[in-house]
Amino acid sequence: MKVLLITSSARGHAIADALARSPQKPEIIAICTSRNPGIRKIAKEQHVIDIMDFDRVLDIAKKSNPDFAIIGPEDPMGSGLTDALQAAGIPTVAPLKSLARIESSKGFTRELLEKHGVDASPKFKVFTSTEGSEMNTFIDQVLGGDYVIKYDALKGGKGVKVSGEHLNGTEEGVAYAKECVKECGKVVIEEKLVGQEFSLLSFATGTTCIDMPAVQDHKRAFEGDTGPNTGGMGTYSDSNHSLPFLTKADINRASEINKLTAKALLDECGEPFVGILYGGFIAVKDGIRLIEYNARFGDPEALNVLPLLTSDFVAICQGMLNGNLDESMVKFEKKATVCMYITPEGYPDNKDQRGEVVSFPEVPNNARIFYGDISEEEDGTLKLGGSRTAGFVGIGNTISEAQQVAQNLCEQVKGPVRFRSDIGTPPIVEKRIKMLRELRTK
Repeated sequence: MKVLLITSSARGHAIADALARSPQKPEIIAICTSRNPGIRKIAKEQHVIDIMDFDRVLDIAKKSNPDFAIIGPEDPMGSGLTDALQAAGIPTVAPLKSLARIESSKGFTRELLEKHGVDASPKFKVFTSTEGSEMNTFIDQVLGGDYVIKYDALKGGKGVKVSGEHLNGTEEGVAYAKECVKECGKVVIEEKLVGQEFSLLSFATGTTCIDMPAVQDHKRAFEGDTGPNTGGMGTYSDSNHSLPFLTKADINRASEINKLTAKALLDECGEPFVGILYGGFIAVKDGIRLIEYNARFGDPEALNVLPLLTSDFVAICQGMLNGNLDESMVKFEKKATVCMYITPEGYPDNKDQRGEVVSFPEVPNNARIFYGDISEEEDGTLKLGGSRTAGFVGIGNTISEAQQVAQNLCEQVKGPVRFRSDIGTPPIVEKRIKMLRELRTK
């Protein structure tokens, strides 16, 4: 059994770890953007290249002749790497380019759900022209002045801007929206939602979606949800695979939306979605709304859910590829997790710590470490990159127990680094419970 893993970041390390735990003991051939020390220890081969250089990726793929491939990040999917691999006879756990539009085009997603009767979106409108005053009118008269502007194409998580946070007033919103249209030809303007965000990822093949535990991410750089947005400073999940602020009906509805979306994609594109369908949801006053879709594992979310997977990840991948996936193939341990990301001290704005040496403690059985933007010298020395360095995951019977494990490990890291120590703590979890309770009882 050979598996080709095309990846970057700590998410790729978590995927490699899950593959390596399979009873089928696959040989992993990894194609990475950097010399990831975690993947290097697991993989039989590690090729460090530009993963957007499809000719080189295909050359390695053809020479290694894997049973199947997995693509970790969104950019290669959105640019058609799955299509190229499958044309070369390599089954791939990732959607085709047409289906990957569920992530690569915000406008496609909103219009898909509307066309196929999936009632999960906020009020929205897709604009393809900067002429006239339609944008101003929509923001002021339909949305009441509170808005979200979404760049239509992939922009590394930095294309969404929200009124009152990144933009002030209608004019600033319209100016950014026009900028988006000029750059990528389209922009989505939609209602600003108030509630609690969460992620529900599903293993998907056609209309079959098998859910993973729900996770909540913390995007803000600093304690108390302050500072600029990041790729995610950490995440937590609960032992019942829901979250403390969600009801059973909330989880059921998010799960239903994933299934309805998978069917809409099949009906629209004529091909099944194969891979990870990742719904970013928000629990609001009167139910659940979809914020956005991703077409791959989240980072940090993968770091929470994959260590809990007790069934054969290779068999799950095979089930997605051959369309035989069912509930009996997917089992997760009933444990809580808390992931805390170690980052350079100046992250996300200041890159001055690049190249500085960092060292990590030994990791006990109730924890995991997944390496991200970090380089390993020939002598084993680890050096910081400019982005998120490594995710420490604590595993416990409760969120609080898992949080203490993760924090204890983060505090032992040596080097010019920091982490958010409030992720998964009782005060921050209770704050979210209280906020949603008050919103729903108004």
